Amino acid sequence: MKTAILVLLISILMMPFFILGETELVGQLNKEAILQSFPEWQEVAASYDPNPEIIEKLHAITEEIKIEIVLGTWCPDSKEHVSAFFKVMELVDNPLISTIYIGIPRNKEARQQYIQGKNIMKVPTFIVYFHNEEKGRIIETPTNSVEKDLLDIIIR
Repeated sequence: MKTAILVLLISILMMPFFILGETELVGQLNKEAILQSFPEWQEVAASYDPNPEIIEKLHAITEEIKIEIVLGTWCPDSKEHVSAFFKVMELVDNPLISTIYIGIPRNKEARQQYIQGKNIMKVPTFIVYFHNEEKGRIIETPTNSVEKDLLDIIIR
């Protein structure tokens, strides 16, 4: 009986550590690593319904576009908007659009090595490059939708 009470007490005391101790992926990532560690992001991606007309326009892009996404795997906005981006890019299927994912830690003091020189204040931040120059950003939450904001940046 005493052992059962002790185990219960320890379990209750340790619960906050299990809840708060979620995994963080940091550094350069890829979609597969994110989805393997956070399968619930795939559910969010699967439920996202992008605008088919905008998908077609992104599919038709004929010049190289690079997108760098700074995200926090601990961040609800990253989960929502990066997952939406996964679905958008899957449907766009344009090899001229490439993406780099950079995971940053929740601890703000530990982020500098991942974001140095990028002026990142909020996550996710999508940085769109055209001809190796920054063309625009989506910061934290898209104005319209991930696909619409990307297209607006690209066609400016």
